Amino acid sequence: MWLVAQRIISAAIGAAGIKKQEVREYMSVTSSTKSEGSLGETIRVIVHALLIALVIRTFLFQPFNIPSGSMKATLLVGDYLFVSKYSYGYSHYSFPLSPPLFSGRVFGSEPARGDIVVFRLPREDSTDYIKRVIGLPGDRIQMKEGLLYINDTPVKRERLSDFVGEDPCGSGATARVKRWKETLPNSVTYETLDCIDNNSLDDTPVYTVPAGHFFMMGDNRDNSTDSRVLSAVGYVPFENIVGRAQMIFFSIAEGEHAWMIWRWPTAVRWNRIFKIVR
Repeated sequence: MWLVAQRIISAAIGAAGIKKQEVREYMSVTSSTKSEGSLGETIRVIVHALLIALVIRTFLFQPFNIPSGSMKATLLVGDYLFVSKYSYGYSHYSFPLSPPLFSGRVFGSEPARGDIVVFRLPREDSTDYIKRVIGLPGDRIQMKEGLLYINDTPVKRERLSDFVGEDPCGSGATARVKRWKETLPNSVTYETLDCIDNNSLDDTPVYTVPAGHFFMMGDNRDNSTDSRVLSAVGYVPFENIVGRAQMIFFSIAEGEHAWMIWRWPTAVRWNRIFKIVR
C-alpha cells in the first residue's frame, strides 16, 4: 500500500513538472515560516502582557510590602498589600521611575483624615513611606503627654488590652505593649501602640499644616519617624502621595522569606490574607 502511494505521489509530481528537490525546499520554507510565526506570536503576547501590567500598576493598583514596624499593630513587617493609585488622582510619582512629566495632580481628590497612604519622602523622593493621615491643610497638630490634639481638641482615646507579639519597640523578641483605640473627629477609629512613657515625641510643639500638605503619623507612636520629625519627614505635599493602602494580599512572619515556599505552612500569617486595611 505504501509503495502504491509513493508511486501515485511521484506520478503527480512528475505530471506537474515539479522536482523532488523543490518539494523538499518548499516544505522546509513552510516549516521555517511557521516557526518564525510562533516566535512572533509569543513576543506579541509577552509585550501585551507587559503593557497590561504597566497600565494596572500605573493607574489602578501597585503592590508594596511593609519593611518596618512603624505602623504596628495595623500593619506588620512582612505584610504585602495593594495600594490603589486612582484614589487621589495621579502625579508624576504615579508612573514607573517617576519621570517629571508634569507638576501637581490630575483628577485629584484629597485623602480623608485617617486614611493610610503611601507617599514619597519629601526630602528623598526615591523613598516610599506608609503612614496614617492625621492632619489636613490648615490643621494644628500637637502631642501632649502622649495624647494627640487636633485643632486644640484632644482626640478621644480608649485603653485596650496590651498588644502581645513581635516587639513593636524594635528588640526582636516577643513583648507586651500598651495599646489604645483612637477616634478621630470624622469618627475613623484605629489602634495605636505606646512603647515608652514620656518619649521625646510624646510632647511636641504645635504643627500648623501648610496649604497643599498633610501631616502623617505612624500608629506605632514611639517607633515611627513621621511628620513630627520635621528634619526627616515633615509636612507631605499632596503631589507626593502615591496612593491609598487597600488590602493585604499576603503576609509572612518577620524574618521569614516569601520565596521559601516550604516554610509557608507555619510562616504565613493566614489570618491576615485578604484583610482590608483601615
